Amino acid sequence: MTVLDTRALNRATLARQLLLDHADLPVLDAVAHLGGLQAQEPQEPFVGLWSRLRAFDPAALSDLLIRRNVVRTHLMRRTVHLLTADDALAWRARHDTMLRQRVLGTYRRELNGIDLDELAAAGRAVMADGKPRSMTELARALADRWPTPGPRALGEMLIAALVPMAQLPPRGLWRTRAGVRNLPLSSWLGREIDPPSPDGSDPVGQTLVRRYLAAFGPAASADLRAWCGLAGLPAAVAAIREELVTFRDERGRELLDLPDAPRPDPETPAPVRFLPAFDNAILGYHDRGRIIDDAHRGLSVAGERVVLLDGRVAATWTVKDDTVMVTPLRRWSQADRTTVAEQGRELASFLSDNDSHRVQIAPL
Repeated sequence: MTVLDTRALNRATLARQLLLDHADLPVLDAVAHLGGLQAQEPQEPFVGLWSRLRAFDPAALSDLLIRRNVVRTHLMRRTVHLLTADDALAWRARHDTMLRQRVLGTYRRELNGIDLDELAAAGRAVMADGKPRSMTELARALADRWPTPGPRALGEMLIAALVPMAQLPPRGLWRTRAGVRNLPLSSWLGREIDPPSPDGSDPVGQTLVRRYLAAFGPAASADLRAWCGLAGLPAAVAAIREELVTFRDERGRELLDLPDAPRPDPETPAPVRFLPAFDNAILGYHDRGRIIDDAHRGLSVAGERVVLLDGRVAATWTVKDDTVMVTPLRRWSQADRTTVAEQGRELASFLSDNDSHRVQIAPL
């Protein structure tokens, strides 16, 4: 079986994640291809798409949110993702059990003894009036009936698990600060959530495997679980295994892939890319060694924005006074500093609507 080394996996990841070349894709198609973008920080998907698409216009993404073609909702790993409306409706039911389990993992003591189906029905009844509510408002509406857990535990279980919700604009619009207001996903999108398959098969699970490999492969089953949070996909993998090709990584793990997906030459040059906080190009794997050194792995879950240099995490970045501030994680050549500065100036221009081209790289 062919062994793919770390650099080969890195270049495959960059190609699938639209980070090897800026893609000429409509924004909606890019969100679909990526299987959604992690979006608990509302402005971060704009940077993620700017780094991936040629001539990205942030107004296009805002317009898709307003027109309800894309939606912000809890899904993979119980985190807020920006997904196409079609994917949100098709995938939500497959994630129900995982979402409940993850909220219970945090609030099991507070929610002990509560009938979750009864709580869900009560939450849907409150939301049936069509009035958008915050998590706290919904929880307080039910606090007289369930006073013991407290609004945080009740609200998290309702919003993140029991009642599929959409976070409404202006939350998530370009350069807009707004609190979270929720409506049931089906009400906001005007369509019902797809029900589970009645015959016990798992077509959604099979779709998730294919879509994951298209955007993240070659990858191991553990990587797939790390992306979506679902443990019950071995049967889906088995059902489509004949469609797939297999490799090994340098640790001996079996890697699955789509036969015709891009696997570029490992020596393909990789451009500098600025990634937003919690970007799935890093978080979408259990073994993140293809893109980030083990010594820096904690950055990926701490909300640090990172810079890719030669395809790997080589710096963190932030913005202060319209200046992109870059902090290298290792020593760079002068050529590296020049190319990072060039891309940083473009990012500063994007974030400031061309008012600033300032970038500052810290010494190391």
